[in-house]
Amino acid sequence: QVQLVESGGGLVQAGGSLRLSCAASGLTVSGYVMGWFRQAPGKEREFVAGISASGSRTRYADFVKGRFTISINSAKNTVHLQMNSQNPEDTAVYYCAARRGWLVFTLGDDYEYWGQGTQVTVSS
Repeated sequence: QVQLVESGGGLVQAGGSLRLSCAASGLTVSGYVMGWFRQAPGKEREFVAGISASGSRTRYADFVKGRFTISINSAKNTVHLQMNSQNPEDTAVYYCAARRGWLVFTLGDDYEYWGQGTQVTVSS
């Protein structure tokens, strides 16, 4: 049974940083495309960042380029999302997701497995 468990969310001031983690069981993160999505209140879920199965390719939404970094810790079977220079528009529930294959897709429907989400709140 596949489980993705996010952690690391919380309250941060604008300009601050948080590091989200997604601990996986039932799959090996280095063998899947791993993605981070977010959903703010009243808004649709949106793609944030993704990393290919090999870890060699990453993809970011335009609104996080240069601020967020996705990475894999194979030894811990965990995916991280380092978020810097945060702003109030980053406030959302952040979800970890996984899909078989090699390409980083940006549509949530293309991902098979999802975590329960972790809340990130950025105060102004």
